[in-house]
Amino acid sequence: MHTVLITGTNRGIGQALVEEALRQGAERVYAGTRVPLTHKDSRVTYLDLDVTDQAQIEAAAKTVESLDVLVNNAGLAAYDNLSDRALLEQHLAVNLFGPHALATAFLPQLIEARGAIVNVLSVAALASLPMIPAYSISKAAAFSLTQAQRALLAPHGVRVHAVLTGPTDTEMSRDLDVPKASPESVARAIFDGVAAGDEEIFPDALSATLAPGWASGAVKTLERQNAALLS
Repeated sequence: MHTVLITGTNRGIGQALVEEALRQGAERVYAGTRVPLTHKDSRVTYLDLDVTDQAQIEAAAKTVESLDVLVNNAGLAAYDNLSDRALLEQHLAVNLFGPHALATAFLPQLIEARGAIVNVLSVAALASLPMIPAYSISKAAAFSLTQAQRALLAPHGVRVHAVLTGPTDTEMSRDLDVPKASPESVARAIFDGVAAGDEEIFPDALSATLAPGWASGAVKTLERQNAALLS
């Protein structure tokens, strides 16, 4: 892992991912953020990067000449009752079209490096959380995007990982009375999973309960069958 770009790094899991990338020896970390930030480690370069702003994405792609790992972490999660279509569209803009736009913009660098795309998703992609339905819908769509990217980019040597997170101690779930993983432990599990080549990464105690039967389960079986149709 030489050069990493991480989006949504101003707080939570994104902030922890920057520190973990440094701890695991990254030579350069590009940290996308919507607010001005600085870092004491000279290996970190902050980028003005709103994942819904195509001009900023294109500017970032010109700045980053080489890239080994793209981590699509930036996300939106708002509690709602699914009555507000505009809010659903906002979630899709950030959680679906953002990762799509970043992967498209940085694809030449990733192909050159035979690198990896890491999409930070949620167990809500598999079973909707009714208290945050727009978030759940957008993450389900992003999971489908991840599966499509994995099949389509494999011939180019680009690996695509799906991170299926459970409750993490961030602003999104801090008020929920459920056990939560620390952002630091989630970040560590993400980069460990990428290093191990895990297509799906289960970075916390709740999501880890899915791991034992995942490879032989219906979702993974169908994914493999569908990908085989490309050949």
